[in-house]
Amino acid sequence: MNVHNELLNKVKLAASHTQTKRLNIQGCKKGQVYLIGAGSGDPELLTMKAHRILQHADVILVDCLVSSELQQYFPSNVEVIFVGKRQGCHSMPQASISRLLVEKAQENKIVVRLKGGDPSIFGRLSEETNALAEHHIPFAIVPGVTAASACSAYTGIPLTDRTCSQSVQFVTAHFKDEQQQANWSQLVAAKQTLVFYMGLTRVDSIVKQLIEHGMKPNTPIAIVDKGTLAEQKICCQTLAKINVEHALKDFTGPALVIIGDVVNQRKDVNLAMLKADYFVKERVPWQLPF
Repeated sequence: MNVHNELLNKVKLAASHTQTKRLNIQGCKKGQVYLIGAGSGDPELLTMKAHRILQHADVILVDCLVSSELQQYFPSNVEVIFVGKRQGCHSMPQASISRLLVEKAQENKIVVRLKGGDPSIFGRLSEETNALAEHHIPFAIVPGVTAASACSAYTGIPLTDRTCSQSVQFVTAHFKDEQQQANWSQLVAAKQTLVFYMGLTRVDSIVKQLIEHGMKPNTPIAIVDKGTLAEQKICCQTLAKINVEHALKDFTGPALVIIGDVVNQRKDVNLAMLKADYFVKERVPWQLPF
């Protein structure tokens, strides 16, 4: 019993020190910004560091690709501003988002910019950090699980394989200047995996360009729709045989396109094992063991 009481006192003491430290931080805080990757789709892909920092936020600027289920982890009194951007629908221009980050930080608030996936991969990170640096606002970046890694894991497609893929290229299907084009001649190199972000409406164009620049028509292609979510769908075919109008008619995005021989290495993943309630057992009334 004495050992139990001693342990309990230590826990209480540690908790009081933690609370005191937290209050001291809040008491002398200055404006600062955290650019955080929320992971791709599945809310449980949020990292522990991201979760910890979220608890101290005064303001959270949220992208539309961030799962709405993550709001359960937000502080109850936090100001939430939705600034999501999706193809053809921008709720707030990028310049306005960057300006808002600066303004909120200048109010001596702890600001979190919560982005889907990883902020440094097609997340317009440099545009926001440039604005913060220009105004001498301290910031930190918390990485997240990017769509390529998440969709690869949840569909059983390895991004690399010793027998057929020695490298991976992440490619955006949408450029700031629509006159720009990817370096297609470089992309058709053998023994690599191509991952196109935001490519659902560009699959036909991607396939056409790759074949015209020398990629084998029998190269496998996979399109993953709503990767890591319960509604996840996948279409696996070859460049020559993919019929976008028919095969992807029920796909709504966001979608990821994976191209390369690694698609043939796909194995079925038991997604039920990843569900939040997988280890939850039905509770039974407590009984004496005799």
